[in-house]
Amino acid sequence: MQTLDLGNREEGKIWHRKPSPSTQQGVIINIIHSTTGYHSKTIRFLNVAFDTSGDSLLAGDHQGNVYAFELAANKFNLVQRTAQACTALAFNLRRKTEFLVALADYSIKCFDTDTKELVSWMRGHESSVSSISVHGSGRYAITSSADTAQLWDLDTFQRKRKLNIRQSVAIQKVFFLPLSNTIISCFKDNTVFAWEFDTLSCKYQLPSPIEGSALRYKVFAVTRDGRVLAAGGKSNHLHLWCLDSKQLLRIIQMPTKVRSVRHLEFLPDSFDGGSNQVLGVLSQDNILRFINIQTCKLLFEVGTHEEGISMATLSPNGRYIAAVMENGSLSIYSIQALTQEINKPPPPLFKVIEESSRSRFDTDKLTVRVAPGISAKPWKSKASKLQTKVLRPQRDVSHEDKENELPDGLNKKRLQALLKGFGEYPTKYRMFVWRSLLHLPENHLAFSSLLDKGTHSAFVHLQNEYPIKSRKLLRVLQRTLSALAHWSTIFGELPYVPLLAFPFVKLFQNNQLICFEVVATVIVNWCQHWFEFFPNPPINVLSMVENILAQHDKELLQHLMNYNITSQVYAWPLLETMFSEVLTREEWLKMFDNIFSNHPSYFLMVVAAYIICSRAPLLHCNQKEDFEYFFHHRNNLDISVVIKEAYHLMDCTPADIHPRRMLDDFVPLTKGQYPIFNKYPKFIVDYQSQERERIRQDEIEYLRERQLVHEVEAKAIERRVEDETWYRKQELLRKAEEQRRKILIQEEEKLAEQRRRLAAVKRERRFLKYQQDQREMELKRLDDEITRKASMRDQETAATIRDVEVQQMELQSQRRLFEQKLIKEQEAVTQEVKGELDTSRRKADLEEHLLQRLIETDQGREHTLVEECLAKADQEHLDTGWRAQVLRMQRCDDMDREGRYQEIAALLRDNRATEAELRDAMKAEEAQKWEDVLEEREHLAAEQAVTAALDANRKQFLEREMKDAENRIFTSKCMCYNCHLFFQVSLDRGRQELETRERELMAEVRQLRQRLMSQAQARQAPSPVDAQGSS
Repeated sequence: MQTLDLGNREEGKIWHRKPSPSTQQGVIINIIHSTTGYHSKTIRFLNVAFDTSGDSLLAGDHQGNVYAFELAANKFNLVQRTAQACTALAFNLRRKTEFLVALADYSIKCFDTDTKELVSWMRGHESSVSSISVHGSGRYAITSSADTAQLWDLDTFQRKRKLNIRQSVAIQKVFFLPLSNTIISCFKDNTVFAWEFDTLSCKYQLPSPIEGSALRYKVFAVTRDGRVLAAGGKSNHLHLWCLDSKQLLRIIQMPTKVRSVRHLEFLPDSFDGGSNQVLGVLSQDNILRFINIQTCKLLFEVGTHEEGISMATLSPNGRYIAAVMENGSLSIYSIQALTQEINKPPPPLFKVIEESSRSRFDTDKLTVRVAPGISAKPWKSKASKLQTKVLRPQRDVSHEDKENELPDGLNKKRLQALLKGFGEYPTKYRMFVWRSLLHLPENHLAFSSLLDKGTHSAFVHLQNEYPIKSRKLLRVLQRTLSALAHWSTIFGELPYVPLLAFPFVKLFQNNQLICFEVVATVIVNWCQHWFEFFPNPPINVLSMVENILAQHDKELLQHLMNYNITSQVYAWPLLETMFSEVLTREEWLKMFDNIFSNHPSYFLMVVAAYIICSRAPLLHCNQKEDFEYFFHHRNNLDISVVIKEAYHLMDCTPADIHPRRMLDDFVPLTKGQYPIFNKYPKFIVDYQSQERERIRQDEIEYLRERQLVHEVEAKAIERRVEDETWYRKQELLRKAEEQRRKILIQEEEKLAEQRRRLAAVKRERRFLKYQQDQREMELKRLDDEITRKASMRDQETAATIRDVEVQQMELQSQRRLFEQKLIKEQEAVTQEVKGELDTSRRKADLEEHLLQRLIETDQGREHTLVEECLAKADQEHLDTGWRAQVLRMQRCDDMDREGRYQEIAALLRDNRATEAELRDAMKAEEAQKWEDVLEEREHLAAEQAVTAALDANRKQFLEREMKDAENRIFTSKCMCYNCHLFFQVSLDRGRQELETRERELMAEVRQLRQRLMSQAQARQAPSPVDAQGSS
């Protein structure tokens, strides 16, 4: 066992000599990762994953280093350092160089192994990702954690769907079924659901396990065909479910030392068609056991108690096991070495012939003891059990009957009878029947030695000549052809070997060993004498076909000869392609069922039968291109008719031209080593090989020289490009320097402008601050002024209130004085009126006395009347002077009073401005009162006029009466009397005007007094709202 220590290396070889794993352990190499330094330690590997080919794998360790190991190329390299422990890996994406890694921070990253760059970073999980399942197309992936599962599109790296669950039911695993669009989700409550990938609709749910079963599913595995699901958990029982019928197939009980199952995985096998039969079970004792789920037998074990396995994975091609050991190392096992004892052919049968007591040669009874091989590991050998069978010997055993006996208990005659009855073998058992008919030896070691020689130089550029879409099919074809060329040199020189081998490679591409042996068996038996005329087609074989055609259809042969159509046109294309160009898959399989079941000459009969059955369309062809097209493309022909015609030709062809005479019987390949194949002109092949090798060397030399020329040209171009780049860089540097200088000048200008702006802003800010300070000072001054004016206004208001109160007191004193004066004046007027009334009464009495005297007196009394008139005139003169004096005194008093009133009005002029509205209302009322006064004056004037008229009439009447008696005396008397009336009217008019003016002044004084008192009361008594506000 070889050991590889990665150390600090990032790349290198995996092994330095070709590994030869032992049969017992099967370990190819053990890989460790240790660090050297002050504290030396071993870094543990955590996860491992294979790619789709199975020849490369990824391994992630505890520190986040991801290594890629290419087992076929014998090299490793460090592809990524994630700096976090990886929890899951996937390396089977559609782009072969990309891989997915789940990290400890719950994220998933995609890296490229070639460029070692991060392709994408996917987030969305809230707990550790336990598994990554990739769809068969490599375009989608499902990542599972305990609380959720998420579906990702690996083309866009976007999340398509997310599966959320209840906290009480956690997820065990969610994965794709192989080769299908079905998603399986398994939960901790043992429920298993199947979902359709396209619509995410539930297809079915597996029924609950058997009641009473304590098995809780934790690990799962599915066969490659997606038909069987294996489930295990904390028990030594395994449940096998059939996903087609949704039923529990069987329960497998592991040995008693197995208490729980940690991992399950089916072992891939190329012979079972995807229905894997071997299941790997990793238990709690760290031993990986492989069992057959059909026979329930333990086949072999990997790992021991001392060197336990913590996790393991199997390569898709079934060649390797990658196991992470308990000590943190990574071990690669060879499945071929582990299964070598199991796949060994059974030992030869030892037949013991016993003589009876009667005769030594008595063959009545023949006892055969068989000791079959045991499918167990050699170090765990078990006691062999001998099976004894008593066989009835046949009386006449011919050589032909021995040839009809096939391996695995089959009989060739019975198979031929079955074939004639049904026309073909059952599809399910066809490969098994072919292997028995061809006696395939299955030489694993010999085939491995051929493969180990690598790709033959003749098939290195096979893809250029045969561009096959499937890379897997191209790789298998290249390996098979290389193995044939290494087996015999001529197969590297034949141009039609790829055409001959391609249908078998396509049929057996999953098992390269069977594919190679089938092709080799076909070449050895059904291609006899093909290579004797190398490099020309087999003229002898084509002549046999032409002889058969001449014997059974001369007309058709003549038609072909008429148009110069030789057997190289109508027979050789069918032979070199093995009918793969003219038949469908089902027709080809049906035809080779009959070919493999008959003598090798039957193959040539089939060629002749195909041509004869196609005579109708061939007779209508008259161009060589039409014939060539006919034998290189599919035609509307019933293969059953061709097979029946071939059997007819096999029976009816004369012996002298029958191919059986020229071809040997079927000879299988030898076991252990393949037979030597040298049935070809060796000198021609050697010469061509030498020429090919020489041409190859010349081509290599030419390619080397051309490579050198290309390198020189590339270097010259590179130098020219570098020079141009240098000049361009210098030009760019110069332009950049100029641009930098311009930018620097612009920046300096901008900086200067910014400085100017900054200085202007600072000045403006200082000016604004100064203005703000000024405004604050002005506001403060205004506040002080307002406060001062408010205090002054309060003082002025208080002084005005005091002045108004003083004025009110003065007005009250003046009012009292004025009222006293008015009372006195009223008394004086009353006395005057009383005097006037007394005077009027005396005048009336005088007039009555005069009238009486006028009536009683006579002419002798003229002197007395004159005297009386003189006395009355004197009295009237005295009264008039007194009244005139009274009027003058009243006018003086009025003028004094008017002066006082003007002084009062001047004192109250300031208050009248604040009482404009009230004054207007008072003026309106005063105008109304003046109108009333005028009306009263007019009425008084009218009454006085009437009184004066009455007095005048009465005086005229007195004058007329006294006219005759005393003309002269009466005339003077009348004059005196008229003067008296004039003075009386004048005094009455002046008195009325004085009274009216006194009333007006008194009303104004009274109104002003009331206004002043109301204003004083309003200022002294605050309003209720102010009172409430102050309170």
